[in-house]
Amino acid sequence: MLTRQLLTVCLLVVSNVFMTLAWYGHLKFAEWGWFARAGLFATVLISWGLAFFEYCFQVPANRIGYLENGGPFSMVELKVIQEVVSLIVFSLVLVFVFKKQELTMNHLIGFGFLILAVYFVFKK
Repeated sequence: MLTRQLLTVCLLVVSNVFMTLAWYGHLKFAEWGWFARAGLFATVLISWGLAFFEYCFQVPANRIGYLENGGPFSMVELKVIQEVVSLIVFSLVLVFVFKKQELTMNHLIGFGFLILAVYFVFKK
């Protein structure tokens, strides 16, 4: 059972790296000469291409982790895990890639409330 839990979370982490790049990467990539000249349509297509890889990891994570497929998590638990993983990946990208941005105490308090949501969703 632990193997499915770990595999599910690892796949969600990889999926969320691609998701974060698809959703926000173009804001950083705009610093590159050729990308800055790309129009909105080209940027959408590039982001869509990155999102394809997100789904290549997200769908198997949900199939492996879903309770009714023999996994350890309910659909609600999968969604909450995905949101927390997304928040962690986003925060790391924000701090280490978008270095001009910062996490403030208000952000951290808000994230803390989301982690409390995880506690309540998983509480039996």
